[in-house]
Amino acid sequence: MDPKRLSPRDFRALCRAGRYAGATAGIAPGHVQANLMIVSRAAAFDFLLFCQRNPKPCPLVEVLEAGRWEPVAAPGADIRSDLPGYRVYRDGTLVDEVADITALWRDDLVTFLIGCSFSFEAALIEAGIPLRHVAQGRNVAMYRSTIDCVPAGVFHGPMVVSMRPIAARDVARTVEICARFPQVHGAPIHVGDPAALGIRDLARPDYGDAVDVEPGEVPVFWACGVTPQAVAVAARLPCITHAPGKMFVADPLNAR
Repeated sequence: MDPKRLSPRDFRALCRAGRYAGATAGIAPGHVQANLMIVSRAAAFDFLLFCQRNPKPCPLVEVLEAGRWEPVAAPGADIRSDLPGYRVYRDGTLVDEVADITALWRDDLVTFLIGCSFSFEAALIEAGIPLRHVAQGRNVAMYRSTIDCVPAGVFHGPMVVSMRPIAARDVARTVEICARFPQVHGAPIHVGDPAALGIRDLARPDYGDAVDVEPGEVPVFWACGVTPQAVAVAARLPCITHAPGKMFVADPLNAR
């Protein structure tokens, strides 16, 4: 069974059954994918404000009320079990990576679903712009940049960026296509020299898998929804997130 051929509902069921633990790039093409951030009710307003102040890395798809685990964007789903993987942070330290967080659930937890760049990848591929990490079945490469997010309450820290090598001739078209998807990070924030973002070595991503930049290609960088994980570490906060590259696959189609 090819997970990429499943509907979002069937893919979530596969995750819930513990039968898929890989990255979600290329899964359910055209459907919304979302990063996950779960915080206590006490921290939820500050994080909502953080998202509003930092819409490029944290474009909100949905906010669930405290204790609720079924999103409007996916009736019947359970955010506690329907992702391929989760990370658990305590006081800013990663303490566990698990396939299910049901045992950790509390009634005071508030869930944020944040737009993911995997959502616009189908549009790039349809336009004839290849994506190496998708073709190779790898996770996208992600890096902590030296760009500081706008702080909000207890939340502060660096922006995380994702990188995809793009043929130089396709960069302008890539920017044009991605600009149609502001709800999932939109247009790239940087094209070219990684050092301008404080990235020393593309072969050593902070999250995900490295991919080569071939002759005739340039590295293109997007704001990334893994930013809340870097922020949680910087602010020494407890939270539960998706494992990098392992998104929540929702039912709606991406608006274009």
